[in-house]
Amino acid sequence: MSKSINELMDGDTGSFTYLIKEITKGVTSKGAPYLSLVLQDKTGTIDAKLWSAKPEQIASFKAGMILQFNGEVLSHNKQLQMRVNECRIIERSSVNLIDFVREGDIPRSQLKKEIEEIIHSFENPTLKRLLECVMERYEKDFYAYPAASKLHHDFVGGLATHVWGMLKLAKAVCDCYPLLNRELLYTGVILHDIGKCRELSGPVITEYTTEGKLLGHISIMQAEVDAIAKENGLEGEEIMLVRHMILSHHGEYEFGSPVLPMIPEAEILHYIDNMDARMNVLVKAYDGIEPGDFTPRIFAMENRSFYKSKLK
Repeated sequence: MSKSINELMDGDTGSFTYLIKEITKGVTSKGAPYLSLVLQDKTGTIDAKLWSAKPEQIASFKAGMILQFNGEVLSHNKQLQMRVNECRIIERSSVNLIDFVREGDIPRSQLKKEIEEIIHSFENPTLKRLLECVMERYEKDFYAYPAASKLHHDFVGGLATHVWGMLKLAKAVCDCYPLLNRELLYTGVILHDIGKCRELSGPVITEYTTEGKLLGHISIMQAEVDAIAKENGLEGEEIMLVRHMILSHHGEYEFGSPVLPMIPEAEILHYIDNMDARMNVLVKAYDGIEPGDFTPRIFAMENRSFYKSKLK
């Protein structure tokens, strides 16, 4: 059995079996075709190169396939990279797919228990019933889907993990600022990204659906909240405010929000969403970085490199 990706070291050679998470075709300066790969198992990902790729490999290799290959691990710009040599695609039915899918550190059973406890604690009947109705429809996908295809919480259960982290932030902020309606903010946190259950294709090898590309998770979910509320006879200002929070949670027009936050809860939702997402990006970036070194440039953090302090 091949080493797990998080066990790889510079100079390792041998036979490896990983899932192709991403694949890009390229041509060298001398005109030779090659494939750039992102390989994955349940412990992480690693960049890889298949030089002098054969035409049949270029034509047939796709994301989601399981690649078995001989290769070697090299260090490039202080990051490990695989050189793929002799290789072949093997049937997914011949492996246990769970070995190639990343999950979060928090068990999904714990996420479900704690989020449900918050919903059951609600005193506002409209918000409580709205959440119950949405969860009846989306619960299975909510606890399985990632929060994004690449940038943050991009693992099985990532969406619920993101919401769980935001709920902890929301509680702390509400404790500081009595102006905020706690249950309204919690509702916005739980519902703001559930549209990704339709924007994205699923928890494994996540891609954007046609609906996701054409409409996006923001417009999908605000319309869904309106529809579910009408189906269940839910009325009142709460529904409009929740829809506003979903529509405005990206905070700026250029980031995809059709309206800007215009209630305190929407403003805070935007900030804690951004905070939790960016911290998850940094947690991933620091993985494998030694204290005293810098990360590579991080696209999602304005292309900055971050220093890993030696402080304990």
